[in-house]
Amino acid sequence: MAYNEKLAQRIRERLIDVPNIEEKEMFGGIAFMNNGKMCVGIIKDDLMCRIDPDLNETVIEKNGCREMLFTGKPMKGWILVEESG
Repeated sequence: MAYNEKLAQRIRERLIDVPNIEEKEMFGGIAFMNNGKMCVGIIKDDLMCRIDPDLNETVIEKNGCREMLFTGKPMKGWILVEESG
């Protein structure tokens, strides 16, 4: 898989004490699931994060953050964060 393994390891370290975390390779990257629901992942070098959909407009204005587009459509409640963010 072509995703940032260093970033994946950082996520693993942060989630070590969270129960019911499972890793799955998908979308050409890796996803971290909590209780069977995707909460964070990596696509290439970008961090993919689930957020409160009501915060979408505020969050995408932050440095390094942008909307996650899936099949060309924005996915409200999901953002991508590049390394600078």
